[in-house]
Amino acid sequence: MEALRIIQDEHQSLAAIIHAIRYMIKEIGAGNLQPDFRLLRAMVHYLDAYPEKKHHPKEDQYLFSLLKRHTTEGADAIARLEQEHAAGDARIKALEAAMHQYASGARDGFDAFAEAFNHFAEFYRNHMLLEETVILPLVKKHFTAEDWAAAEAGFRENADPMGGTGEPQTHEDFKRIFSRLVAAAPAPIGLGGGPYKDDRTLIARRRALMTGELTGLALRPCAGRRNV
Repeated sequence: MEALRIIQDEHQSLAAIIHAIRYMIKEIGAGNLQPDFRLLRAMVHYLDAYPEKKHHPKEDQYLFSLLKRHTTEGADAIARLEQEHAAGDARIKALEAAMHQYASGARDGFDAFAEAFNHFAEFYRNHMLLEETVILPLVKKHFTAEDWAAAEAGFRENADPMGGTGEPQTHEDFKRIFSRLVAAAPAPIGLGGGPYKDDRTLIARRRALMTGELTGLALRPCAGRRNV
């Protein structure tokens, strides 16, 4: 039942990000924390790039589709979950729009973002609860050995949300991203090493350091030579 373990691990990873954003919103609202918009954007991006784009399609293909071949039990729950998966783009765009308004300094932008995120978090709580209390027990009840083999093969592909997903040309290393999120997030949810640094920031910093080093080398006289 490796597929079930992977699903539950992915749910825990998603819940961790949601909990972190909820904590940051609470602390920002209380005046205890300055917003790190790059960190918040990176977290919202994670919620789109892995759960919506990777996790949900695997559930549709390797859980719901296979389960429907064997039974009509849970049909209403599956229909609801499939509809919620299909609405993923609209759901994440609403959250991204609220994030953009907040980061742009819009009046009441923080309150609007907090409200949008609370709706998003409540949706996911109920969504995962339905999967784990209704669908997974039915999967255990009805799946054949062939179903388990197909599901486990499907879920092993891009199985770990911290291990990187996507084709090589569009690869996103979620292990690296998650490590940065943890490093930048405030204690107690992270290591408090913020602000968050995305790839573009790190590349620009490396280039600046390289330019400085090269400039420094150019200005330094070589050993054994005399300045003229």
